[in-house]
Amino acid sequence: MVGLFTASDGVARCGWCAASSDYIAYHDREWGFPVVDDRRLFEKLSLEGVQSGLSWRTILTKREKFREAFLGFDFDRVADFGEGDVERLLQDAGIVRHRGKIEAVINNARRAQELVREKGSLAAYIWGFEPEGGGPHLASTSPASVAMSKDLKKRGWKFVGPTTVHAFMQAMGLINDHAAGCAIRSAAERARADFTAPKG
Repeated sequence: MVGLFTASDGVARCGWCAASSDYIAYHDREWGFPVVDDRRLFEKLSLEGVQSGLSWRTILTKREKFREAFLGFDFDRVADFGEGDVERLLQDAGIVRHRGKIEAVINNARRAQELVREKGSLAAYIWGFEPEGGGPHLASTSPASVAMSKDLKKRGWKFVGPTTVHAFMQAMGLINDHAAGCAIRSAAERARADFTAPKG
């Protein structure tokens, strides 16, 4: 079936899993399952921005190092980072050493604080963009990601283009883009059905 990959365990999964064995656990346990935790949402949005121009495998293999560098993506703590922290992170070989992307994570942490003050939680804001029907939307963008990207940029966020936001929405379960025939699709759909989106 088009769009599927069958691994050595005989399980059919989304075709992108074929690119790396690292992807299988991430695909089976995380990708497409709804997330409401603000820190995890901020982490993923940050890492999707850092991924820009790179492969997700590059970021996934460095994820634990990113978590160490950015204090578990606690945006209240990252918001206090200054120029000294930027310089320190630029010397950290465990992460992607790109000044603009590092500065974007810090900037976005401050913008996240503003959203929490306005909406009550980052989750309440993000889930407000959940598209009707929940997918699938197998493309690089969607009307929902374009709308969220536009609003985030208006609020001063960086590295949040519509393609980045769409990948974030796929990963965090706002849409279920597991391919038809993927063994995990039904589990992700059940998780979505049992999930109550927060209200802002």
